[in-house]
Amino acid sequence: MFDLDQDYPRDMVGYGRHRPDPAWPGGKRVAVQCVINYEEGGENCILHGDAASEAFLSEIVGALPWPGKRHANMESIYEYGARAGFWRLWRAFTRRNLPVTVFGVASAMQRNPEAVAAMVESGWEIASHGLRWIDYRDHSPEAERADIDAAVAIQAALTGSRPLGLYQGRTSENTLAIGAAEGGFLYLADSYADDLPYWLRIGGRQQLVVPYTLDANDMRFATAQGFNNGDQFFGYLKDTFDVLYREGEAGSGGIMSVGLHCRLVGRPGRMAALERFLDYVGDHPDAWVTTRLDIARHWIAAHPPRGGYRPTRMGRALFGEVFGPVCAGLSGASPAAGAAMADRVHAGGLPAEADDPSGLARLLAEAACVPDAAPAARSRLEAIIGG
Repeated sequence: MFDLDQDYPRDMVGYGRHRPDPAWPGGKRVAVQCVINYEEGGENCILHGDAASEAFLSEIVGALPWPGKRHANMESIYEYGARAGFWRLWRAFTRRNLPVTVFGVASAMQRNPEAVAAMVESGWEIASHGLRWIDYRDHSPEAERADIDAAVAIQAALTGSRPLGLYQGRTSENTLAIGAAEGGFLYLADSYADDLPYWLRIGGRQQLVVPYTLDANDMRFATAQGFNNGDQFFGYLKDTFDVLYREGEAGSGGIMSVGLHCRLVGRPGRMAALERFLDYVGDHPDAWVTTRLDIARHWIAAHPPRGGYRPTRMGRALFGEVFGPVCAGLSGASPAAGAAMADRVHAGGLPAEADDPSGLARLLAEAACVPDAAPAARSRLEAIIGG
């Protein structure tokens, strides 16, 4: 586990030459994770109170912001993503019954409740993509935290549940620390540093990162030295998949993240390439097509941080994920009830004794209303808690 709270907060070593076997469920060789970025309606626009128009990731390559003015062409490109592109993507994935993670900008989702309903009905994971699709590099930590808090609240109201993943996208140097401190995210995705999830210590907390991608990403249709046509996009995706699949045969298959945008790949001339790739993956039964949340949950269960979990260093989401099943087992309750018990323990404040298996066993057994079960819980916790 790399500690970001040091003078040089960059890990240039990572897993090194001994990459772990991810042990994907069912012996799969590679995890394929498709992300639909839903941003349309959350971008820079003077109608949204911004100082200038949007200039990022559109058909107008090299666009510049228009200070104090609306950019009708730019606005209509983003509108296409919400009106047409999203539904083309929705049909492609639901027809194949493939899971998806949405990076949802909260203010954009507010403007298209029908699309949000379709995401929920399809069982897609909706991770937070922040409150606005804007650049946060010059925001104060307090202002960025306020926007993330607002995004969580809006998404919970729209969908009935809070997001468990965070990808701000246009980040500041504080984004990872803010996400970890919030405590409710099982994973953060604002990293491109690896092909596997990894653990960080941020502000003293243990935090899982599930890295994302900017290369296997349709954004390269909208950048210099990018994809000119669908064949280039398909070829790059296929080559990426083939290498990771081959590495998986040797026990080191990583995650292939595929970044998609409604206004970009949602255009018919690009959609054909994406569909060819989805069908190509479907011809490989040893590929695990999944969500980022399922990847995070697998990693939390199968690859805990070196030295084990330390309860006093865990956010409430991670604490509930790890110790909720212990509570459920003690009381015979449902998984949801077990998670609620663990959440109450965390909310009550964790004393130093919680980092000891005996101390945490007592706290969890009391929360489960079975104090006599503490000795039995201790043995299970010894395998989870670090020394």
